[in-house]
Amino acid sequence: MNILLIDGGQAFRFTEGRLNHTLHQTARETLTALGHTMKETVIEQGYDTVAEVEKWLWMDAVVWQMPGWWMGEPWTVKKYVDEVFSEGVGENKLVANDGRHRVNPTVGYGTGGLLHGKKHMISSTWNAPIEAFTREGDFFEGAGVDGVHFHFHKANEFLGTTRLPTFTCNDVVKNPQVERYLSDYRAHLEKVFGKA
Repeated sequence: MNILLIDGGQAFRFTEGRLNHTLHQTARETLTALGHTMKETVIEQGYDTVAEVEKWLWMDAVVWQMPGWWMGEPWTVKKYVDEVFSEGVGENKLVANDGRHRVNPTVGYGTGGLLHGKKHMISSTWNAPIEAFTREGDFFEGAGVDGVHFHFHKANEFLGTTRLPTFTCNDVVKNPQVERYLSDYRAHLEKVFGKA
């Protein structure tokens, strides 16, 4: 597969983004060893929106690596989405239109994407323990990690992609288990993508 790796790790205030950068590197190494072809973008190093659209057209799957900040993706990742996805509007790009037609303008919203057959995967890091996502009555009300990332999945699905299983590292500030995270991530990537 042609896989686009997007590193949304970010140095900001008390964090240097090291865990997310390390997970990004682990994905590159693991997927290369499995025989897949990679292109990558490290958001904090900058990017060209036209070149990014070309990467999206090239890829079979995209892997988003990012921390969970204030219940969502960092502003830098959202800025990337806003800029690159907007650059990708038009025929023979990422999305033709919002999918609706003048004949029946209330039907079909979100079906104008042009990336059908392509996939997206989220790998995220959170200070919150997994129970905060999964336990009824806890902070995220049992919504699960994908429930919290629902808007982000939908942004990708607007382009026509489908979801691959999400990977998450939890309790990364108060109880970091870096070696376990990396081992679990390698196993996740091997299971999701397999050998080329």
